[in-house]
Amino acid sequence: MTTFAIENFGCRATEADASALRRSLLESGLKLASEHASAEIVVLNTCTVTAAADAQARDAIRKIHRANPAARIVITGCYAQRAPEELATLEGVSWVVGNSHQSEIPHIVSRMTPPQPAPDPSGDFFPLARLAKGNPMSLAHGPAKILTGDIFAQSALTAAGSPPSAEERDRTRPILKIQDGCNNRCSYCVIPFVRGHSRSLPPDEVIREVKSFVATGAKEIVLSGINLGSYGRDLSPRTRLASIVRRILDDTVLDQLRFSSIEPQDITEDFVNLVASSHRIAPHFHVPLQSGSDRILRAMRRWYRADHYAQRIKLIRRLSPHAAIGADVIVGFPGEARDDFETTAAFISDLPFTYLHVFSFSARPGTSAEQFGHPVPAAEIRERARSLRAFGEQKSAAFRASHAGQTLRALTLARSSDSWTEALTGNYLKLRIPGRHPANEWHHVTVTPLA
Repeated sequence: MTTFAIENFGCRATEADASALRRSLLESGLKLASEHASAEIVVLNTCTVTAAADAQARDAIRKIHRANPAARIVITGCYAQRAPEELATLEGVSWVVGNSHQSEIPHIVSRMTPPQPAPDPSGDFFPLARLAKGNPMSLAHGPAKILTGDIFAQSALTAAGSPPSAEERDRTRPILKIQDGCNNRCSYCVIPFVRGHSRSLPPDEVIREVKSFVATGAKEIVLSGINLGSYGRDLSPRTRLASIVRRILDDTVLDQLRFSSIEPQDITEDFVNLVASSHRIAPHFHVPLQSGSDRILRAMRRWYRADHYAQRIKLIRRLSPHAAIGADVIVGFPGEARDDFETTAAFISDLPFTYLHVFSFSARPGTSAEQFGHPVPAAEIRERARSLRAFGEQKSAAFRASHAGQTLRALTLARSSDSWTEALTGNYLKLRIPGRHPANEWHHVTVTPLA
């Protein structure tokens, strides 16, 4: 039986894509290898949100090829959609398949799998060298093939269509992608060009997927999307994220639901009240900020201004006092003066964030920001990023300290040692429970200050 491994990079949406691809490959008859070094086929699901993400993928391809030169490497995901020819030149790559054709990978893999040698008249198998000489599907590597197309031709989103794999059943907190693509055009973002128009998983399919995960033991599911707050706007009849959340609560027995990133314009009072009113929804909001300077927000083509954003964060804290509140921030956007950065730092200081994800600006091919002048020097970008990351760590420590002595429900994760097991609370506090426990168990844990 042919073996495969999958390496995933990037956001929760790509994690969901990798899970769906894993299910499809298992369903097609392949066996999941324990590691890349022993797999006959290795699939890399790539990200391209930054130049660093591109470099990480290229480095991974080279390392996998060095460790397992006989493996057939298939590259897919956002980088494959954006620059397939670039990836096809890398040694060891057999196929580059864009997001537009990701569903065809099981068929491609089945065709590239070498057939078993037939016995010769003496009863021995033909040597592989003889087989390869005249068989185009042999182990010999040829030039990488490319399969990609117009991502904007994608008009619908469909579920994986098969039960969760054994690996997913063993995993805590599976990800369910209910939305893909984005209709916004932020000046720095390449993702709409590699993910296409916004499209949503129909409500009945969402419910079927949730029930499937619950039936195999999932206690928490993370709803994800490229622009999750836009869920349902493309469907007929039109629906909303809050509506599908209510259906999940009403029609399934899922213990806990969590959301990935939601844009500030979609953080409404009704939505926050919905989260705050149910013990089955994790009190956790990740709301991309990108900048606290209105001048930079305009240049980024974001749909809000700092004051609008601040009102949404204060609304969350008022209606859900113990919620985790995270934000993405980009430093070093072209034209970001020192005053703009200091405005952002002061803005963050004034708001009740509990963690930050800080990104250094990276010009993406094809975006309008790629053509902007006034680049910020690389050394200055690094310094600003270090400063905000340290700020984020202080915010995280203060949030944890505010819960000292409280007893919270936490779900055990896979990471553990002989003396402790990592667990996650609804409001995104990572804790260590004394002793070794199986993943995916609820525990009531008293929070203690970090030493």
